[in-house]
Amino acid sequence: MTEISRAAEPVADHAEETLPTAAHAHASPPVVLQLNLPEVHAEVAQAFGRYEDALVHNRLDVLDELFCDSALTTRFGIAENLYGIEEIRAFRNARPAAGLARTLHRTVITTYGHDFATAMTEFLREGASKRGRQSQAWVRFPVGWRIVAAHVSLIDPPAAPTPQDPLQAG
Repeated sequence: MTEISRAAEPVADHAEETLPTAAHAHASPPVVLQLNLPEVHAEVAQAFGRYEDALVHNRLDVLDELFCDSALTTRFGIAENLYGIEEIRAFRNARPAAGLARTLHRTVITTYGHDFATAMTEFLREGASKRGRQSQAWVRFPVGWRIVAAHVSLIDPPAAPTPQDPLQAG
């Protein structure tokens, strides 16, 4: 069984909740994962902020640094599926450097224990008719936090505005 603490924001009390997991004959003892430990959450939020700044300013050296240097790293984009850091680097080097600015909305960073995190966000680019979504899986390595998997997609806005939707033009 995996024990975790649930919270959308960093928490101070780290109360644990037990969730069922699949039983395996060769299973290891249960792992205790605490969600959003404040110091870990702050580290990932800082790395995510560095990524966003590098993305909108086309700082290829920082983007390259923040993606795990591995053939196993993946990035699925709007019109491309990239397998391995070499394909990701080639894509970054070939894409236009203009029109990268965007506004983020509803960013959710969740950390699991000390060494794994996800970062999810919605975004809008000026003049765009579609909204973007970005998902990243981050792992702590001896060199720091690195993205091991990423996904970017575009969707149409909802047909009818909803009050809780910060991306809906008003």
